[in-house]
Amino acid sequence: MLPTLYSDNGDNFIVIAHRGASAYFPENTMPAFRGAVEMGAEMIEIDVMMSSDGVPVVFHDATLADHTNGEGELADYSLEELRELDAGSWFGAEFAGEKIPTLEEVLQFARDRIAVNIEIKTEAVTDQERGGVEEKSLELVRKYGMEDHVLFSSFDYRAIAHIKALEPTMPAALLYNSQTSNKRLPSQLVADYSADAFNCSYKQLNRKRLLDIRLHNIPVFVYTVNQQQRMKKLVKMGVTGIFSDKPDLLRKVAENVNK
Repeated sequence: MLPTLYSDNGDNFIVIAHRGASAYFPENTMPAFRGAVEMGAEMIEIDVMMSSDGVPVVFHDATLADHTNGEGELADYSLEELRELDAGSWFGAEFAGEKIPTLEEVLQFARDRIAVNIEIKTEAVTDQERGGVEEKSLELVRKYGMEDHVLFSSFDYRAIAHIKALEPTMPAALLYNSQTSNKRLPSQLVADYSADAFNCSYKQLNRKRLLDIRLHNIPVFVYTVNQQQRMKKLVKMGVTGIFSDKPDLLRKVAENVNK
C-alpha cells in the first residue's frame, strides 16, 4: 500500500526530492519544494516538528542555529515566533527572508501537484497516541484530501504505531533505526508495526536485508543518494525509490536505466 503519484511515468520507480531540491535551495522551504516539482520529482520528502503551541511545522533539526538566524530548540518557539525567523540566508543571500513553512502550507502547495513523504521527527513524538504530531498531521492530510498521496515515515517506531492505530489505511514506512530494531529483519519490523514499506540508507541495504526485502516483496526506499553511479546501481537493483538532494540528476539516471 503506497501513495498514488500525481505524475507517474510508469517505470515503477519513484524520484523523491529529499527536503525538496535541497542541493539547489534551502532545505524544507517552499523554493525547494517548487524547485523539486520543476525538476520532475514525483514525491517530496519533508520533516515535521511541532511548535510550542502545537502546530506541525516543516523543519529537520531539533535546534534552530544551523538553518535559521534563531537559537535554541525549535520546540520552545511558538508558530508566531518561528515565522519571524530567516530560514533562507544560511544557504544564500538570494533566499533571505524565507520562512519555516507549516505542514498545512506544504500540503496546500502539494495537493494535485506532487506526492509527499512526511517524516515525523523523533523529537516531536511522545507516548501519547491522541493529540500529538501524528494525529494533527493526519487531520491536515485529510483536510486537503491527500490521503492517497502521502507516505508517513519515522525513525521513531512509536509514530508508525500511532499512525496505524489512528488510520490503518494510511501508508507508512519504517525508517530503519538500528537501536530499536534489535537485529530484526525488514520483514519482521514491517509485520510488527503494520508498516507498508522499509526506508534505510544505502549503507544499510546489505545483502541480507535486500534478500529479505525481495523474499517478502516489501517496497524499499533508500536515502540520501546524490552520486550518479550509486543512483544507477540502486535503480538497477530494483529499489522502489530513492531520496536525493538532486532530483533532476536522479530522474535522468532513472530514465536512462529504465529505457
